[in-house]
Amino acid sequence: MSPWFIAALAGLVFAFLQYAGRDLRLGVRALVPALLRLAVVTLLAALLLDAPAGRREPLATWVALDASASWRRGGDAAAWKQAWRDVRGVQPESLFLFGDSLRAIHVGDSLTTPTDLSSVVRPAVERALGRGHPLVVVTDGELADPEALSDLPSGSRVVVESRAQTPDLAVASLELPRAIVSGDSVDVRVGLVAGARGAAPGTLTLTVADVVVLSAHTDSLGAYVEQTKPLRVRIDGKEGPTVVRAIVRTPGDVEAHNDTLAMAVDLSRAASAVFVSTSPDFDARYALSVLRGALAVPTRGYFRVATGTWRVDGSLAPVSEADVRAAFRDAPVAILHGDTAAFGAPRAATTGPLALVVPAGAGDGEWYAASAPPSPLAPALSGLPWDSLPPITVGGTAPAGQWRALEVRRGREEDRRVIIAGSDTPRRMVIVAASGLWRWRFRGGASADAFTALWGSLFDWLAAERADRRAAVPTGVALRAGDPVRWHRGSAVDSSVLVVLRRLGRGDSARTDSMTLHFRADASIAESPALNPGTYFATVRGGTTMLAVNNSREWLPRAPRVRAGAIGGGAPADSAPRIRAIGWVYALLLPLLCAEWVVRRRVGLR
Repeated sequence: MSPWFIAALAGLVFAFLQYAGRDLRLGVRALVPALLRLAVVTLLAALLLDAPAGRREPLATWVALDASASWRRGGDAAAWKQAWRDVRGVQPESLFLFGDSLRAIHVGDSLTTPTDLSSVVRPAVERALGRGHPLVVVTDGELADPEALSDLPSGSRVVVESRAQTPDLAVASLELPRAIVSGDSVDVRVGLVAGARGAAPGTLTLTVADVVVLSAHTDSLGAYVEQTKPLRVRIDGKEGPTVVRAIVRTPGDVEAHNDTLAMAVDLSRAASAVFVSTSPDFDARYALSVLRGALAVPTRGYFRVATGTWRVDGSLAPVSEADVRAAFRDAPVAILHGDTAAFGAPRAATTGPLALVVPAGAGDGEWYAASAPPSPLAPALSGLPWDSLPPITVGGTAPAGQWRALEVRRGREEDRRVIIAGSDTPRRMVIVAASGLWRWRFRGGASADAFTALWGSLFDWLAAERADRRAAVPTGVALRAGDPVRWHRGSAVDSSVLVVLRRLGRGDSARTDSMTLHFRADASIAESPALNPGTYFATVRGGTTMLAVNNSREWLPRAPRVRAGAIGGGAPADSAPRIRAIGWVYALLLPLLCAEWVVRRRVGLR
């Protein structure tokens, strides 16, 4: 409904109420003050509603230019120069650069170099939508959030500049344990992605401390095709942090910024945690992967594949039962899955903290996680999505201990049973009496996060500070410029951790900086700001670690995610001038009120 119609209606109602009834005897003499009252109330209501004071005017076009580093991929600057020519051709009222942030620049500014480490367009969309201006987005098509463009005001459009297409093969991901026992063979997964013209066959090389440890052949790939190369490699080196690099070389590849991906790992002479399974299954496999990731300590696993036949996790190299017993006995942290009496009385088989994982038999129906009673694991388990977790299998005997960590119920019944219990004295020990927890991990999403939270908190408590004396260590991922650095807390008492970073430069010259990590009471992960590409030594209370920061994701080839043309369905803002901005309206109200008062007195009204 029009604001002016509402204002006029309010004026008529007030005028009628004031001059109707007993004032009708005045006849035509009441018409003039009634009209004055109508005018005054109408103006007041219009000011209250900020009614339009003129015709709608078209809003000027704004332009947002993608300033991400992806323009420079391939070494061809022609597309970026053409983008600048397109911007100047539009002659926008306002020009913005977007990527890492949104900032305004002048159209006449000199040509800059695109260096942003991301391509986020939503801040530009929100700025244009808030003011109602149609927006022209000039980009190379590789936006991180193309869905945001649908919110633009009508009249907006996208201009996509095509870059020269060249062969390219990039290392997109690198996965391996964060902590490794020196001399062990580990599984390494290297993700490769091809550019717009695919990639020719080439060579993938793995180096440890700049020493080549493996070379493998890579196949030819089509445009934007992704491939994962599973590798098995023996990693040797002196104890301490070092850097593992995956390097790919293909004929015709002109982009060197994405040919290498590095990750910092910790090498140790001996294992800090030993995982033994007498009946390997998905529960053992997934729990072992969480053990390696959550504790970030060197871990060794042993599987019994047949009676008297043991294999080392990963390489499946044969190992004698005597060696497994010795490793289990001397382990700083020991986990035994399956037959807990395989080495005799489990409490006498090892001297360190111990976890016993007892698989359930056939069970008696489906059981669902229901609650986390007060325990050392409660902070990590209290927020789990109980209603969305898959069922598990529970045995007939509930574990006993000084505290209980997880309760389950059968179907919708109220019958509850404990499946995880632990004790603090005389040493740390925990018992898990259930099977099928792997279903949480297998489903993915929030359910997989719940699996990681359960086993991660259990292993963290079990190891305490015997696993890693450092106050914080980076999580086991390959870091990229533009992404925040995620740190894993080393001890529950470390809510604030001082980190001193020393960046290695040419000739080993060092640049030192510091920052403070803040861990919430219920979280074991904290984030710090992104770092520039390079290798860093980080010193924290209890020791040192290393970070290898790679070039940003903008250097990875990606298929364009938006098309050129008109876009946006958001309603444009009302561009008409508003009555509150007109000064003489305020000045007119007082004379009208005075005139009504004078006329009322002359016709005999008070």
